[in-house]
Formats: sequence, structure tokens, C-alpha cells
Amino acid sequence: MASDDFRTFLRRAAQSESKPRGRSGRIGTMAGLSAFAGLLIALMLIPATAMVAVTFNDVTNDVVDMPLALEDQPNAQTTRLLASNGDLIAYFYKENRQDVPLDEIAPVMQDALISIEDNRFYEHGALDLKGTVRALFNNASDGQTQGGSSITQQLVKLTLVSQATTKEQVKAATEKSTARKIRELKLAIDYEATHTKKEILERYLNIAYFGDGAYGISAASFHYFSRSPDQLNVRQAATLAGLVKNPVEFDPNVYPEKALQRRNTVLAVMARLGKITPAEAEKFQAAPLALKITKFPNGCVSSSAEFSCDYVRRWLLRQPALGTTTQERQTRLERGGLTIKSNIDLRAQAATDAAVESTVKATDTEAIAALASVEPGTGKVRALSQSRPMGRNKKKGESFINFVVPRRYGDSGGFPAGSTFKLFTVAAALKNGVDVGQTFNSPKSMTMPAGSYFDCEGGGTAPWKVSNSTTSGSKNMYTGTRESVNTYFSQLEKKAGLCNVVRAAESMGITVPFPNKTSSLNNQVPAFTLGVTNVSPLDMSAAYATFASGGMYCKPRPVAEILDAQGNSVKKYGPDCEQALTKDQAAQINDILRGVQEPGGFGFQNGTGLQIPSAAKTGTAQDNQSVWYVGYTPELSTASMIAGVKKNGSPRSLAGVQINGAFLDFNAVGGSSLAGPMWAKAMQKIQDYLTPVNFDTPPQRQPVAKRAPKKASNDDNNDGGGGNNGGGNGGGRDRG
Repeated sequence: MASDDFRTFLRRAAQSESKPRGRSGRIGTMAGLSAFAGLLIALMLIPATAMVAVTFNDVTNDVVDMPLALEDQPNAQTTRLLASNGDLIAYFYKENRQDVPLDEIAPVMQDALISIEDNRFYEHGALDLKGTVRALFNNASDGQTQGGSSITQQLVKLTLVSQATTKEQVKAATEKSTARKIRELKLAIDYEATHTKKEILERYLNIAYFGDGAYGISAASFHYFSRSPDQLNVRQAATLAGLVKNPVEFDPNVYPEKALQRRNTVLAVMARLGKITPAEAEKFQAAPLALKITKFPNGCVSSSAEFSCDYVRRWLLRQPALGTTTQERQTRLERGGLTIKSNIDLRAQAATDAAVESTVKATDTEAIAALASVEPGTGKVRALSQSRPMGRNKKKGESFINFVVPRRYGDSGGFPAGSTFKLFTVAAALKNGVDVGQTFNSPKSMTMPAGSYFDCEGGGTAPWKVSNSTTSGSKNMYTGTRESVNTYFSQLEKKAGLCNVVRAAESMGITVPFPNKTSSLNNQVPAFTLGVTNVSPLDMSAAYATFASGGMYCKPRPVAEILDAQGNSVKKYGPDCEQALTKDQAAQINDILRGVQEPGGFGFQNGTGLQIPSAAKTGTAQDNQSVWYVGYTPELSTASMIAGVKKNGSPRSLAGVQINGAFLDFNAVGGSSLAGPMWAKAMQKIQDYLTPVNFDTPPQRQPVAKRAPKKASNDDNNDGGGGNNGGGNGGGRDRG
């Protein structure tokens, strides 16, 4: 085709106009129009010297081989994680987008977008022949590139990119080729045949990228101007409309001068088209951008409840309601526009955060502090806090390990819980008919002979030497528990049966290692009663909630309900509970443990008492590796833990560790002296949100002489045990 003939052809094409047709008319002329339009686009993309290489036959053959329909799949949407009161905790997304209907987008925003992108949008079909030919004529005559794609064509391209799931599909949707342009046009023609102009405009405004992580007009409106899209004014609408052409080049955060020039161009076009007056355009062009940025941080790192948030996220990735595989669930979470209604109470979260931060600093690299709160009778997880913030900056003490939850949700192997495990022995004893008044002579130290204990497969155990440093003499369940006497519990565990004690712990959510095909670790040993098993604060909080709820163990539950993008319920999560103890047995345990919080008790002496009924137990692990204080009211159970960790993450003794600017000596390491005050900092604030409900009356109440414990021992037991088959020395001064 000669150059003069080509220009003549273009001028003739520009003189004709494509009238919008009915659906049947469009379909009837689709093949011809596709071929003609494809040729025009091909000519736009190919230099004049190479135009003779593109023929009608080539275009027609390409079109015949391509699909006719564009799938109307939902756009990727932003998921919101909400607290129990409806406040926002975090966003999860691949693309920050919240679709809105066209009637919730300001008319001036619609005008601005159409004016700058496709001002004859309502007058032409899928192809704006006049605009395309004009652009083509300019390209051919002076070599300047000028876009001619209609909004519908742009929508097709954006949709193909959005729906691409592989690198190959993304490449096919974005490559610069005649075939891609022809394919897009053909799909655009079909799309126009089945959708109204308003439907097309709505979808385009919701799928377009506006830069700086904002996908769709709603996200862009909130991000750049902190307002909903129905409240945009002319100046703001022109700014946003100007970003669509090149959201990187015109990013107002990075290139404010370019963004301002682009906005003023949009205003000028709107004035020329009569959408605003010339005076209005001049007024708005003189105004600054006046951005008011709102950020939409993706994920939990910037959340006010970062590790509660991450626990919820990882918990959701195990929920079948979101898909059959982890990948499907993650895709649904990041693209589905879900609303996650969590059970996290931000008041409790603030209290636990303040408690851990004031006790152990993030930069205290050889210690970790953690708190977990669970609601008895429902399993609702109310708060999770730890002293190390979320992040990658090790100098600031940041970490992505969640030390508060089990390994499958946080990658921490847990910590031994010391004397807090003694309550599983009490529970097993009561379940097997042992009277609460059961008395044993409990000396300073003693050796339990071989064969005193049997694991759950009937295997006997080696001799076990156990000792303590609190008190000695004749003890019953009340005095033995409140004074945390190891030698009393070595005998009570024997009477209850080691396997029964293990099963009692398992019935309250504790996982007890035992040799199998994948592990040789064995915690079914005599020292089990002294807490040699690694657990998380969340494990212990949920276990102790069993006592508060009248014997009902409920699995920890961070989420109440999942809603889809339309607000329909995907899944509601109710309590998942089993009766682990009778109400009388639970009431008996509550009566024993409330003595720790009352005058004369260990906790009371260290200021952990509340103004409402409460109960608690202290714990210190072997070699002072961790200290615990697990306490509860009838409405909330909270586990407090401080553990020693080496810089490589392995456990170490807390003795000699620096926390909050002071080095701990041996006598300062104890459950009531370290973990107890941290528990109190949180619970003495949280109690204001709770009801002063009393515990049930126990079937037996044992008179116990009230006496203050020795200050030198810090009221705690350094819980001994371990060794092969539970043998070994119970060792050292007992302060847990």
C-alpha cells in the first residue's frame, strides 16, 4: 500500500462514524468489524515501511483462532480483620481494592475519567473509530505515539492481566503485538454486546490501578484523599483520573509536580468538553494537590495487635471453609474481600501489650515475655502479647516467631511450664476418687523407687529423686498445692497414676510427647507433674480456663465468623468444648487455687491480687529456664510467662539475664516474683471490664492455716525432674 493511498484511506475512515448498534446487530457485524479494527490497530503498531506485511487475511485468520468471551470473574478484593468490637486490626490483600457500585462513585469522578481516557465513550461501540483513526493518522504522519484504545478495550486488557495466574499468561496479556491488540478488540466487541455502558464504566473504575498500591477507585479515593469515592470533588477527581494513564510516572507522592501538571490537563479537557466551566478549571488549576494520605498496611506487621493478628492469619490458613489446600485458603484470604470477625478484645490487648513491654524490653535479647488470655467456656482468644515486636530488625529485637502460641501457629517450640502442671495431677487425683484431704508426709527430698510409675503403655520407670526448698512435713492437696511442694506431688502423682495425669493434661489441650515413628522424646515420666513438657502460654491459658468454666475445656478460638465480599456468612465458629472435669472437681480446684491470690498466698504477697474473685498457680521450670503465673477469674484466664533464650534461640537460665535494665540474680527468678507482677499489670486493668462473679462452692473446703511464705524463697519451686524415664535429681532450691 503506497504512502499517499494509505493517508487517503485514513482520511476516509475518519469521516465515517461507528454508530452504537443493538446486540444482534453487533454480533452480525462482529467478524467484519474485528478484521477492520484489527487492521487499523496493527497499522498503528507497525512502522509505515512495514505496513505492507499486514494483510486482511492475516488478521482474519488470527481472529478466527481466538475465544469470543471475556470471563466476568470478581476482582481481587481486600480482606479486613476486625476486633470483637468491629474495629479494624489489619488488611490482607494481593491488590488493595474494595469494589463499589457506580452510584457510589461521584458523577464528577466519572466525568473526569471519561473526559481524559475516552470522551466519546457513550457514543461509540467497543472501538472508537474516530479516535483510533485520528491516533493512527498522527502516528503515520509524524511518528508520534497517541493512544486510541477505548475504555472497553482498556478494561479487557486489565481483566486479562488480573485473571492471569501464570507468568506465561501475564506475558500474553501484556506483550506488544498485533495479535494481542486484535484479541483485545475482539473480546471488547463481545463484551459491549453483553454489558451496558454503565456496567463497563463501573468495572473499569474498580479494576484500574491508581498507583501506590491503590487498585480501584475506592482504594484510591481513601488512600490519596481519605474520603469515600462518592465524596470526591472536581479537583480530587481530576487528580485521580490523571493517574490511570501512568500511575508510576504521575505518582503524586513521588512526582508531585508531574501529578499537578497531569491534573491540570484533565481539568482543561473537562472544561473543553463542557463538564466544568473555564472559570472553574482556572480556579482548580491554581489549587495545590492537597493530598490527605491514608495508608492500608498489608498484613500484621503494622497492626496494633500484631501477634494476635498473625495467629488469626495462620489459624485461617488451616480452615477448610476457605479451601481444600493452604494455597487455596491463602488466595481466598488475600483476594476474596472477606470480613474476618475475630474474638480479639482490643482493651485486653492493650493491657497485655503494656504489661509485657514494661516488664521485658524488646532489646532484652536473652529473655522473652508473653501473655495469653482466653475466655472460659467459649475458648475465645482475647489477647496475645509478647515482648519482641514483629519485624526483621534484630537490633531492635524484632522477630517473626510468635512465642505465645503452639509451634504450628508461630514456629516456637514452647517452654516447660514448671509447677503449673501440678494442677493436672490434682485433676487426675480428683477424677480417680482421691480425696482432697489426702495427706502425705512430704520431706525436703525423697527418692521414689523404680516401678512407682507406669506410662500409658504399661512401662515402668526408673528411680526418681525429687526435692524442694519451700516447706516440708504433712501436706494435703490444699497446702501441697499452695506451697508447691514437689515431694507431695511426687506421691500424689503415684497415687493418681502417671498415665491418668498425662490423660488429664491431654483432655485440657496439652500435647504430651511420647516415642513414636518420628520422635524419641518421652514426657510420660515421673517429673511430668513438675512441668517438663514444652507448652505455649496459649496452651496453658486454655487449660486453666477449664477450671474456671466448671470443668469444660474449649479449644482456643480466635475467629467468630467469616463473611464474604457481599456480607454473606461463609462460616460461623462456635465453642468447640468437651467436659474434662465435673463441676464439683473444677470447683474444688478453684477453691485450692484462689488461696494463692488471697491474703497469705504467694501471689497476694507479691501484689497480684484482684478486686474480683481470682485464682492462680506459679511455676518455675528446671534450671530457671522459664517462670510462669497462670491465673484466672470466672470470665478470663491469662497465662504469664518469662523465659530465658540464648541469642541462637535455644533455652537458657534466667539467672544472670538482663531484663529492663537490671540483671537477675538467682534469688530473683521465680514465678510469683517475675511472671506474677506482669500478670497483675495486665489483669488489674482488665478486671475493670469483667464482672465480679464468684466461683462455685466446692464440695469440700479444707481449713488451711494462713501464713506468709518465706521471702527468701520467693514462694516458688525450682521444679526438678527429667533424666531418663523421669529419673535424676529434682534438684536445687525450689522457687517455682
